[in-house]
Amino acid sequence: MLSGFTPVIVGVGQAVDRLDDPAYYGWSAADLAAEALRRAGEDAGHGALASLGALAAIRTFEDSVTFPAVFGKPAKFPRAVAARLGLSPATTILTKAGGQTPLAKLVDLAERILAGQIEAGAVVGAEAISTVRHLKARGDSRNWAEDSDGTMEDEGRGAKGLVNRRNTAHGIHAAPIAYGLLENARRARLGLSREDYAREMGALFAPFTRVAAANPYASAAASEMTVEEITTVTERNRMVADPYPVKLVSRDQVNQAAAVIVMSIEKARALRIDESRWVYLHGCALADERDIIERPDPGASPAAALALRTALQRAGRTTADIDHFDFYSCFPIAVFASAVDALGLSPDDPRDLTVTGGLAYFGGPGNNYSTHAFATMVERLRAQPGTFGLVAVNGGFLSKYGAAVLSTSPAEWTDCPQAELQEELDKAPRPQVAREPVGEGRILTYTLAYTKGVPSRGVIIGELRSGERFIANEADPETLAAMVAEDPIGRTVHVCATPLGNRFAFDAVALAARFARPAPRLRDGYEHVLVARRGHVLEVTINRPDVRNCLSPVANDELDEIFDAFEADAELWVAILTGAGSTFCAGADLKWQASGKPSWMPRGGFAGITSRVGRTKPIIAAVSGTAFGGGFETCLAADMVVADPAARFALSEVKVGVIAAAGGIARLTRQIPRKIALELLLTGRPFGVEEARAIGIVNHVSAAGEVLAEARRLADEIAAVSPTSVRLTMQMIHELDAFPNGDEAARAAVHSPALDDLATSDDMIEGLTAFAQKRAPHWKNR
Repeated sequence: MLSGFTPVIVGVGQAVDRLDDPAYYGWSAADLAAEALRRAGEDAGHGALASLGALAAIRTFEDSVTFPAVFGKPAKFPRAVAARLGLSPATTILTKAGGQTPLAKLVDLAERILAGQIEAGAVVGAEAISTVRHLKARGDSRNWAEDSDGTMEDEGRGAKGLVNRRNTAHGIHAAPIAYGLLENARRARLGLSREDYAREMGALFAPFTRVAAANPYASAAASEMTVEEITTVTERNRMVADPYPVKLVSRDQVNQAAAVIVMSIEKARALRIDESRWVYLHGCALADERDIIERPDPGASPAAALALRTALQRAGRTTADIDHFDFYSCFPIAVFASAVDALGLSPDDPRDLTVTGGLAYFGGPGNNYSTHAFATMVERLRAQPGTFGLVAVNGGFLSKYGAAVLSTSPAEWTDCPQAELQEELDKAPRPQVAREPVGEGRILTYTLAYTKGVPSRGVIIGELRSGERFIANEADPETLAAMVAEDPIGRTVHVCATPLGNRFAFDAVALAARFARPAPRLRDGYEHVLVARRGHVLEVTINRPDVRNCLSPVANDELDEIFDAFEADAELWVAILTGAGSTFCAGADLKWQASGKPSWMPRGGFAGITSRVGRTKPIIAAVSGTAFGGGFETCLAADMVVADPAARFALSEVKVGVIAAAGGIARLTRQIPRKIALELLLTGRPFGVEEARAIGIVNHVSAAGEVLAEARRLADEIAAVSPTSVRLTMQMIHELDAFPNGDEAARAAVHSPALDDLATSDDMIEGLTAFAQKRAPHWKNR
């Protein structure tokens, strides 16, 4: 006898709104989702929809990204879906992004049922991406924005583990690029040529086209294709990213929806739902994979293998016992790594590796594909009672994997392990990754992005001679042509780090020529900065008063170049950094960042100084007006600060949803008492000169309007002493910063190489001689 709390699937529904269908409705995503849920309710019958205590909506693409929805969107998507059917479930949930979420949310609802929190729940999802594109092309408009009463559990976008800055900086932001790297890594392991591997991919996916052609819910009319039709590159089957032409790529331009209703046995019996149509979850598992570059073999998925093996073990089954499969199939590698490599199945297995036809042919409706897989699997299992089906789900770039075994045969619910699987996966050694790689290495895997059929960017994962891995990309036409002409896998490559990311070439000389930094020198003029020499003092003025001297990447580049020249010029001993007009610097140019233009940071960091390591010449910040965000971080990076009485300071990043990562967090907690630093960092509140001076941020407060004059006085005082002594003092300060204990630092100081440099310097001899002769010294800075 099964517990009355045992969860069972009692209803499924799917909907499609094809552009070429005579009954095309132009539904929104919420309309489509409501239609699928309505059909799931009809499938279950007997008032199943009215019993829903929870409705979980799979996050749409529009809710998964940062750009605004073209026609607007519901503020509470699951509430909007429920309202269309006259429902008001007590709990509504908007899930995280990721193709694994249909299984994760089915598990969540099942566990709520087991705990007695709800009697029934549903998972529903939809995309209307094709309709949005169609209406935009026609110049039509819609208003799909709406609000709803009631609360909603918003799980957030869930991008952690799916997105990171290192990958996006190197062009790994689109699925074909990421999966192309994984696919070619598998090819490298197998030692196959590009041509042979293309045939393998075609042979894997050709049976998928047959299944899709028979599926009434396919996103568009589909037909069975041969291996050659899938893999031969033509004008209509252009390359998207090596090794994928269009017909091997997941299709997300779809209008599709699916829903699954799960409820307790007790409630299903109370509603008199036909028990022969119940489907039980016999075993499942979820596991997360590492970032692509940290996977021991990027062409394999230990997480997929472990999740599949665990789900089968929990169900007490082997692959021989499974009658129906559906492997997430956004790209061939997703099926190869799971079905073929992990489970040993053949691409031409007579049971087929999909029940829907797969994401490239049936359709890939965003994060919701696997809801369709579950719905279709339920229909298969009902048609053949007592058989077993396995659904494998995947999120990100083979990043989050899961599997579930289902059957109409009754079974108690077993929990869905994840933490223990993750602990096992995390034990595997991690490759070391070079953040700023330089030198020679070899290519482990690669892909080429294509624009209108022409290679536009190459992305590689390589390994330096040291054994460290690196990611790099390149748009140089000669390098791209060489990647097309000869298989890049295993080839020797040269790499260097730049502010825009790591770059590579097959020719070391060509790479050095492209990215050689010119000899440091001051130019006659700059677009965003004014520069003036005054004896041994360099005065640098940020000259963007119309935008409160906020700094764009171009302005940061100019300041970086200027401070390179300052460090290299033996006749410049002190620098003053100030701002034009009534503001020192209001921080980063947020309008630039919001515009979608490329953003980068020079090696020297914000304002050219926040990441400049080991400086040996003092910089004085002369602050009038506001120094907020990056402007304040610049003050913290400067060696001294002179401020106008009206100056204001703040690390205001938290107020706009970012953090003070340009040295603000690191320096403020070291330069002032920790608790005060935490208050300023965590509130973003502005404060004035008196507080700044009291906590040790400001050295001098000038008379009103005299901040530059006061900074010049301080600079002249420093320029009057030995520049060699100043330089070596700063060098020793940097050396001794590594010692947390003052006594240890003092002992280390007597062995500093700075003392050897001082003992052999002309300025030390001149200083002592001038003192003995009772005259002013004549410093030579050597």
